[in-house]
Amino acid sequence: MRASHLAETMLLRGTAGVLGALPRSAAVGLGALLGATVGLLGVRAQVARDNLALAFPGQSESWRERVLREHYRELGRVAADYVRMPRLVHAPRERVFACWEGEEHAHAARALGRGVVFLTGHLGHFELYGAAFGRVMPMAILVKPQSNPGADAWVSALRTASGVELLPTGAGVRGVVRRLRAGGCIAMLGDQDGRRDGVFVPFFGRLASTPAGPAWLSLATGAPLVFGTCLRAADGRYEARLMPPILPQGDAADAGAVRALTARHTALLEDAIRQRPESWLWLHKRWKTAAPEAEA
Repeated sequence: MRASHLAETMLLRGTAGVLGALPRSAAVGLGALLGATVGLLGVRAQVARDNLALAFPGQSESWRERVLREHYRELGRVAADYVRMPRLVHAPRERVFACWEGEEHAHAARALGRGVVFLTGHLGHFELYGAAFGRVMPMAILVKPQSNPGADAWVSALRTASGVELLPTGAGVRGVVRRLRAGGCIAMLGDQDGRRDGVFVPFFGRLASTPAGPAWLSLATGAPLVFGTCLRAADGRYEARLMPPILPQGDAADAGAVRALTARHTALLEDAIRQRPESWLWLHKRWKTAAPEAEA
């Protein structure tokens, strides 16, 4: 392990130890303060400002700055809850979730017998939702290993303690396809820049390279897509919601079908972000890959 990775891991474990030892309300408050401090330090602030300007050109700069400040605070709150995720997952549901809607959509999708692709974005506490829903319907969550092996080991241990079955993104497509065709469930994210391997679909009024994997898997196996969100409620708990399943139409070999399905789930994400803009990860360069002129 490189010295920088070792230092990062020690800082991570130390901060997590402090947050985990505090009562939840105090930990969430401290998390908000830590998040605000990161914002004041300007960590990826320009990336976030550029993204907000692209997504909300009609809003004032002061409005976007308010969203950004609250975004940093919310990231800190999510981090505070992340370190105690195993406890939250195994606590009585009403203690953690103020709202739990749409479970029937997941059962209806699974009843089709073709597996289910659960999908969300870097919005709210998506990992807590995946772990909590995994107690209702077993699923494997596709995860990308961290570049820091120490941090990756810590995160993996936390996820495992939360009851999450991990499926590394590099494990191969065949295993995922087999799982779905056997009626199993997977959960994945689909909202970061897909680079040149992605498909370009509208996102906040401009084309964005978007991972094709969720749509391709759905079309290749017949598994419906079920989109969900997990956002903070006014009382500090979470509001978890699943949308009705999207049934795949077309063939995975048809680029148009992949693009159409990708555009459909991306529109659901955009709608959720518009309702709660402070909850989405603005620190990522979402429009980093420019669309080819023909598509633009």
